[in-house]
Amino acid sequence: MSALVPLPVVVPLLGAALTLILTNRPRLQRLVSVIGLTTTLVVAVALLVQAYRHGPVVVQVGGWPAPVGIVLVADQLAALMLVVSSAVTLCVLLYSIGQGRGETGETAPVSIYHPTYLVLTAGVTNAFLAGDLFNLFVGFEILLAASFVLITLGGTETRIRTGSTYVVVSILSSMIFLAAVGLVYAATGTVNMAQLAGRLDALSPGVRLALQLTLLLAFGIKAAVFPVSAWLPDSYPTAPAPVTAVFAGLLTKVGVYAIIRTETLLFPGGQVSGLLMVVAGLTMVVGILGAAAQSDLKRIFSFTLVSHIGYMIFGVALSSVAGLAGAIFYVVHHITIQTTLFLVAGLVEARAGSTDLRRLGGLARIAPLLAVLFFVPAMNLAGIPPFSGFLGKLGLLQAGVAAGGTLPAVLVGAGALTSLLTLYAASRVWNIAFWRAPRLATARPAVRLPGLMVGATAALVLLGLALTLAAGPLFRVTVDAATDLRQRTPYVRAVLPVDVP
Repeated sequence: MSALVPLPVVVPLLGAALTLILTNRPRLQRLVSVIGLTTTLVVAVALLVQAYRHGPVVVQVGGWPAPVGIVLVADQLAALMLVVSSAVTLCVLLYSIGQGRGETGETAPVSIYHPTYLVLTAGVTNAFLAGDLFNLFVGFEILLAASFVLITLGGTETRIRTGSTYVVVSILSSMIFLAAVGLVYAATGTVNMAQLAGRLDALSPGVRLALQLTLLLAFGIKAAVFPVSAWLPDSYPTAPAPVTAVFAGLLTKVGVYAIIRTETLLFPGGQVSGLLMVVAGLTMVVGILGAAAQSDLKRIFSFTLVSHIGYMIFGVALSSVAGLAGAIFYVVHHITIQTTLFLVAGLVEARAGSTDLRRLGGLARIAPLLAVLFFVPAMNLAGIPPFSGFLGKLGLLQAGVAAGGTLPAVLVGAGALTSLLTLYAASRVWNIAFWRAPRLATARPAVRLPGLMVGATAALVLLGLALTLAAGPLFRVTVDAATDLRQRTPYVRAVLPVDVP
């Protein structure tokens, strides 16, 4: 099974090269992209089954053993992230094909879109599988380089301006990350995470804390954690709908994944739990207050994206198996639901010509299927029982109550308040855009939405419902993953020979 580990990275890269060669063959480009991402999804499912039954699956790239060589590791956490990210990227690709991204030169030239999208996918999967800090950095840079192209597709003034902000912030976070990697190597003589799990414990508390905070700052910017989250609501809404959707679903979650991985494997013990709890609470509350104040659908979803990152950080801050399991479950839930909502925003824009709430109305009567596609994930995001959003939040809040203490109690209250305000924001969108009388945008002649766009969005809605139906088995996987993360031993033993210190 170790031969399968590199495939989620290699297949999209080979697909990107092939689609670039097929510049003048758009149908073949689309076929190659779909086959490549479908293959990646199948491989990811196989790796998850293997990791769940037999432990982490490891491959030493080039035959060089760790800690000298590059190592790719598919443990339960990484494999689970691979499965959900592969499913989401495949659905978004189908949506973009339906939207005609490969046929409209102004918004997404075919010679650029498909290769870049596949490179982005390879960067995401490489980050999930990376077994050392430098390869994690490489994964970030691959996905960021591709995202720089995707976020400015079309070259309009607005996209270039907001894309410039995104590029500057991304480069800054990458510089901080690279500096942290250099500092870690200088202090320990290695960047292999399994080896660092032992060597960092030998450092003085001050040096160790400095390294931990530097990495947290770099990952916090990438994850859009308050107070370094202001760039996201200004950058994401201007990109094409499929690009915004995959950014919202995956890019910030790669940052969250990096926080989970490093805080459990490299810096266990919860030395900065108090700081993380404060940051988590502010992220939740400030983000959702921003959403409540917006009048554009994409900006509302952008602020809810920031807000709900706080739930995941809260789970990490608890430093318990229950907290980590809740955080992992919520990451899986949020990747699916947030991506779906941005695809729905694209459908609203295609049908009504605008996402400005002041120009929308009557969509429930004019486009009832579109209303259903919005309502289900919106209620899921708000945490209405029995959806997966409710189950994920319930698990996190129960873990907070079990932890005891003032800060966890405050975070439980902040989480409940954020959920109520999310329901308010979703209800406001429903009442204005879908329920009230038609306005300027929706009063225009009917526009037939491409079936592939609607079908891909519906598939993600069904995936969100499937997470609810399969919540029990999924929670068992997340609890096992969290237990392994807390123990660290399964990961370290799978990567390092017994005699390597």
